Amino acid sequence: MSDDGSDAATAGAVDWAALRAAAAEARANAYAPYSRFSVGAALLAVDGRVFRGSNVENASYGLSLCAERAAVAAAVTAGARRFVALALVTGASPPATPCGACRQVLSELPPSFAIRCFGADGDTVDTTVEALLPRAFSRGALDR
Repeated sequence: MSDDGSDAATAGAVDWAALRAAAAEARANAYAPYSRFSVGAALLAVDGRVFRGSNVENASYGLSLCAERAAVAAAVTAGARRFVALALVTGASPPATPCGACRQVLSELPPSFAIRCFGADGDTVDTTVEALLPRAFSRGALDR
């Protein structure tokens, strides 16, 4: 482990093909009867474990759960707290990026990590949590 608690070997060698495949598998299990917009996510922890999530919609739209937050919930439930990368697979072109709520949730997971969004035509968007939500609301704001 490095000084920031991340595993440098894992951080430097993300197998994006494997992470994309895991996200695609999750997407196949999405429950999206209203939007028909299926999303799959695969979150890579510093210890090498991969946590999958798919979106789960609800007739009461506000109760729907995004794939990214489902993956985060699975990871946290399993005890993972530090991450290296997130793959997101949708049928959109250009590739869709995480929504605002997911960006906020992802920003709670330091350090900022790589995100690769895969679209319908094989195109990708590479970014980071920090780039998606600069100056995120954080616990520091609660200390005032």
